[in-house]
Amino acid sequence: MSQLLPPVAPSVTAELVGALPPRLLKRLDAGVAKLAARPVVADGDVVRIAVDDDTELELHAAGGVVSTADGIRCGCLLSPACLHRAAAASAAPVAEAGADTDTDADAGASDRADAGDGADAGDSAGAGDGVDSPGVAGGGSTAAGAAPVVGGGASGDAPAGAEGATPEQGAAADAVLRAASAVLEAGTDGAGAVVQAELLRAAHTARLAGLPRAAAAAVSVVTRLRAARSADPAYRLSELADQLRELLRVAHRVPLAAGAELTELRGTARRLYTPDGSLRLYGLFSEPVLTASGYAGAVTWTADTRGRLFSVSDVAPGGPGRATGAADRAVRVGDTALTHRELSRAGLAVSGATVSEDGRLGAGAGVRAVRASGAGWDAEPLDRLWAVPVAGQAARALDAGDAGNGLLFLDVTVLGAVREAAGVCLVADCGGLTVRLTAAHDDPALPYRDNLRLLASVPGIRLRAVARLDPAPHPRARLLAVSHPSDAEARVDLGFDRLQRADLPADVTGGGAEVADAPFGDQAPVHVLRRRVHQAVSAGRRVLALPHDTRADTRRLRAHGLGTAAELLDHLHTTAAGRPLDPFGRLRAADPRVFARAWLAAAAYTDEVDRALCAAAWGAGPAVPDASAS
Repeated sequence: MSQLLPPVAPSVTAELVGALPPRLLKRLDAGVAKLAARPVVADGDVVRIAVDDDTELELHAAGGVVSTADGIRCGCLLSPACLHRAAAASAAPVAEAGADTDTDADAGASDRADAGDGADAGDSAGAGDGVDSPGVAGGGSTAAGAAPVVGGGASGDAPAGAEGATPEQGAAADAVLRAASAVLEAGTDGAGAVVQAELLRAAHTARLAGLPRAAAAAVSVVTRLRAARSADPAYRLSELADQLRELLRVAHRVPLAAGAELTELRGTARRLYTPDGSLRLYGLFSEPVLTASGYAGAVTWTADTRGRLFSVSDVAPGGPGRATGAADRAVRVGDTALTHRELSRAGLAVSGATVSEDGRLGAGAGVRAVRASGAGWDAEPLDRLWAVPVAGQAARALDAGDAGNGLLFLDVTVLGAVREAAGVCLVADCGGLTVRLTAAHDDPALPYRDNLRLLASVPGIRLRAVARLDPAPHPRARLLAVSHPSDAEARVDLGFDRLQRADLPADVTGGGAEVADAPFGDQAPVHVLRRRVHQAVSAGRRVLALPHDTRADTRRLRAHGLGTAAELLDHLHTTAAGRPLDPFGRLRAADPRVFARAWLAAAAYTDEVDRALCAAAWGAGPAVPDASAS
């Protein structure tokens, strides 16, 4: 996936790939790889790719997105039926549908195009990488285009008489389930442009049927598949597995759900803003947004006098350059001329405010905002954010899930650093808890990792910090902002500001302290099942169909009281290797949905266990016995 190309709508990619004859489909992945290595020149809304010395490919992205098949034009003799157009669409980032669909209740329609809604949850920040797709957010109003069937429309375990999915939604969910199962069947190595296009087609169908949550999850899976196949350093297997689990769960449950559950599964296509009167806001911090789907910008967080959190975002198609420069862009609320960096230290008085369900401030024509004085983190009203017990904050973040912001407000004492596979992380004491604080984003254009390394080199300093919960069996969070190490009145946005050695306290010599690599006790062996779940995502069903002796793994799981995990592991291998017979006793091709459902059960189980272990680690749930004592 090339970030130099403009985002392409899912329907465009599906249309172009679907029009190719079989002989060209076989060459599509090679065409994508070849095109990714060719020079790219951007001229306004037009991006040109030199296919060879005589042929040029143009992508016309009015508004930053290629929204029609005619927007991709090739100069070769076979155009428009050539391979190049489909290869270009498959090499470009996937445009998030609904990127400009925020609505402001007071104005009737938003006067801004909030591309942040379309950004990817896994990579963005703020509203949960914030800037999460509107379709990902659960709850809210019924999705546009959904024509609910009341009384008898529900099926499966839906309550009698409750609102069920429409036939169109059931068919769209089945298409998504089939396409997602094909991804799991092939694994990241085998999920090439054709498999991706089929998933994008299913995503487009789901959106038309009023299932924006499924559509957003499908697009997110495709984005991560492309990152995996292009060896993008930002790719994380665990994130792809999480998104695939979400996609399969929604597609599996939609035909069976009814009432409130169905409303949540449908998701929301438009972010709704409701009036909230006048607000007096105090800036907290800003964080950059940089997503794998080609969006970048900033989110600034504020709090009112009651401790409620509100965010202002500015996210649009772009790369690291836009993310690093977004702090100095003007905030789009009312007539204020504050930049994101200034707002994070100052305040805002807003009249006629409109707010979305997740705390995002609207920018409708009726909103008025002027600059006001800010407050220190140690002063009222911001100080009360740090007064909430850490266990309560972690429980709140876990309960909110993807719909929440996951923010934690911590007072920590730096202990040193510890090396992990993903790099150095800071180890700190937080009221008796040993917490691992990691970089919020790994892109080298953002100073997160450099700042983290510098802070970890001065054990003993006390910091007031803002971090985002990172679910793990031990206390873990991604560090976003801290109080200045030597200036109690200042604060540092670790994604925008770059700390220097001179910023450290004069009485600290530095040099760093290496903390023991395993400060946490042995943990329940859930990883035995999780490893198989991730192997299937990476290498496909066939890797689990190979002869395995799983008796040692199942014995170990049962020895730790994880009998369900042992049964799920057995079922996963059985379904992976199982193939039905025809009436003549010959093997038939396996239905990939059977294995997908077994994989979904195992993935959902490990996710729930991880959440329980995370809650226990933060003191927000029942204590988990040390596995080493078993």
